[in-house]
Amino acid sequence: ISSPARGIGLAVTKVLLNKYNATVVTLSRTITSELRDLASDGLLTLQCDVANESAVLESVNKTIEKYHHIDGLVLNAAVLEPLCRIGDDTPISAWKDHFDVNVFSLVTSVKAALPALRESELGGKIVFVSSGAAVKGTPGWGPYNASKAAMNSLCRTLAEEEPSVISVALRPGVVDTAMQAAIRDLRAAKAMGAGHQAFIDTFAKGSLLKPETPGHVIAGLSVHCPKDLSGQFVNWNDDVCKPFMLE
Repeated sequence: ISSPARGIGLAVTKVLLNKYNATVVTLSRTITSELRDLASDGLLTLQCDVANESAVLESVNKTIEKYHHIDGLVLNAAVLEPLCRIGDDTPISAWKDHFDVNVFSLVTSVKAALPALRESELGGKIVFVSSGAAVKGTPGWGPYNASKAAMNSLCRTLAEEEPSVISVALRPGVVDTAMQAAIRDLRAAKAMGAGHQAFIDTFAKGSLLKPETPGHVIAGLSVHCPKDLSGQFVNWNDDVCKPFMLE
């Protein structure tokens, strides 16, 4: 699991450990107190910047050396910044930094883990934690919209190229996370325009999902995703996800 320190990633980690009794390896730039509190024989926390190719390869190799197999990936790491308009003065370097995390880290992680996933006795599974932004054009979110669309495309392509590995992209809904807090920040208003207020209103109404809600679905899919979902982009509350939803 990438980016497990808080929010959705932390929720997925907890569900896998507690509900599925899974052995979990987490990759994060910092190992937070929340992660340390989960310490168990079934959890290996590795410090890793997913935008660093060699660090990801080293982490995957450590996982295989210790456990001899990988059955699933949860690709959750993502950044929102830069919040900008395509025609403003945001440097291309900021877009490239964004894609290093949101797109190229996916390719690195998948390429590194594929040999083990192909050989998984349980059938290898990859869950791409996507977003409704993948199919929208939210103003101010140019990099994020494009990177999540690219994620979904990678998922579809992988399903065609690797039929023995199940790949699914999931829209987790509007979740109460640090990313949502960043969206509500007034500094985002200039780039987002009139649409910014809707996010403030959603928060004020208490309509944000708790991370545990999509977290249960993501965890379930990483263990038991059905073959016919491979290559698809599904919502966390679609009928096909109901078997994995929080009761």
